[in-house]
Amino acid sequence: MISYTMVGTNDLEQSVRFYDPLFAQMGLEQCFRDDNCVSWGKKSDMTVPRFFTGYPFDGEKATVGNGVMTAFVLENSAMIDRLYAIAMREGGSDDGEPGFRPQYGSGFYAAYVRDPDNNKIAFVAYLGSEQD
Repeated sequence: MISYTMVGTNDLEQSVRFYDPLFAQMGLEQCFRDDNCVSWGKKSDMTVPRFFTGYPFDGEKATVGNGVMTAFVLENSAMIDRLYAIAMREGGSDDGEPGFRPQYGSGFYAAYVRDPDNNKIAFVAYLGSEQD
């Protein structure tokens, strides 16, 4: 259903330095890059949704929308913990440390971060129980 998601940036190189190691950890690769934007996904599979970061097409400064978030589903809590640590190391900021969120369902494990442009992203897993 989703083809791609795009978040704005005011510093493309900084954004790429933040996202490259995260997507590499998730097994995704850079699929496209020019002077205005970069995408990650699977070059060999156009059905895999892509994630872009780039300068706004209207030439204005990138701003963040309140309530806007992209969530990436992962297989286990260990991967979420690793991604959270990478995000913090690469200049992200904490918006919710890794952990279970029982208010969203039994076994819902997530971490929430902000990229250097303050875009909110989440890493989530739907585990069978809080012991997984």
